[in-house]
Amino acid sequence: MKQRITVLGSTGSIGKNTLDVVSRHPERYEVFALSAATQVDLMLEQCAQFRPQFAVMASGPHAQLLAEKIQQNGLPTSVLQAQDALEIIASHESVDAVMAAIVGAAGLAPCLAAARAEKRLLLANKEALVVGGGLFMQAVRDGGATLLPIDSEHSAIFQCLPEDPACWAERVDHILLTASGGPFRTRAPETLAQITPQQACAHPNFSMGRKISVDSATMMNKALEVIEARWLFGLAPEQIKVVIHPQQIIHSMVQFNDASILAQLGTPDMRVPIACGLAWPERIESGASRLDFAALTALTFEQADDHRFPGLHLSWQALNAPEGTTAVLNAANEVAVEAFLAERLRFDHIHAVNLATLEAVPPSKPDSLESLLGLDAQARDAARRIAASMAL
Repeated sequence: MKQRITVLGSTGSIGKNTLDVVSRHPERYEVFALSAATQVDLMLEQCAQFRPQFAVMASGPHAQLLAEKIQQNGLPTSVLQAQDALEIIASHESVDAVMAAIVGAAGLAPCLAAARAEKRLLLANKEALVVGGGLFMQAVRDGGATLLPIDSEHSAIFQCLPEDPACWAERVDHILLTASGGPFRTRAPETLAQITPQQACAHPNFSMGRKISVDSATMMNKALEVIEARWLFGLAPEQIKVVIHPQQIIHSMVQFNDASILAQLGTPDMRVPIACGLAWPERIESGASRLDFAALTALTFEQADDHRFPGLHLSWQALNAPEGTTAVLNAANEVAVEAFLAERLRFDHIHAVNLATLEAVPPSKPDSLESLLGLDAQARDAARRIAASMAL
């Protein structure tokens, strides 16, 4: 039987790559539902190619426009406009697997819905764990969901760890998340104030969305991945380390107690971890090019400079602080990056907004989605005020 897939965030980089992998295996997969924010024309193309049962847009006007175009083209897809439309397509009884690729805290509610509905959850949304933390992992356990990481680094760790999580504590010394270092790896820290959004979005290895690209440039993406790894793999913060590896051939590593290290290698192509998550424990063709060791140049590694990348080190501080702190950090960062992309905030002030918001908002341990969203809203309000005080 074919697996029926819901892709949350289908017009983004991860979503498009997911559909590329799915299209290579029509005998294994069919698309049940798609969701997007504002890209109506691209969503229309995806509906024409994959003919899903449902499509969801983030706003009423975009949904209405898509519905009109779908009707004009005679497509069978229904456009859902319900307030909980994302949760509906993530937890629908007809769905086998959910690709969670919505960027930001907006992806938390449908991720929780999929987890509680016992779905195979392919997690590309860092914030579900950064914001949700223990609450999200409890939903996975209670719902009997299968959680598979899609970030290339966490997928690499997942592939290197023993299959039985019960033995991780006695066998694993620490994990090493690799980072490209982004476009400013060698740039003098005193020049970071002059960086433009266009420069920050020019990632050396990947074509990504603007928000994720800025996070890569500040290394906040790696800070979020450290937090995510703590929850995914049940490790103590001090068991998670980061090393800069500009070539991005080694996607991450696990060091065991006997000093041996296992690493997952491959070309920097997100279709590889996506294919791994879709088919696990089997392996399927991803469409990525094969790694040619004869053509490789040297693989190099560097320490992450806390002067150039101060945001990275907030992850360990937040993990060692009261639960809820990571949700505050995530909200502050989303607000700061939005202000930077709108050219209202300097690049080097992103970290300043994050730090000041952590100091301004007292964390509280969230015990429900409502309390999580309340803490998120409180942190965003504080971050907006702080960002406005630093505005250009």
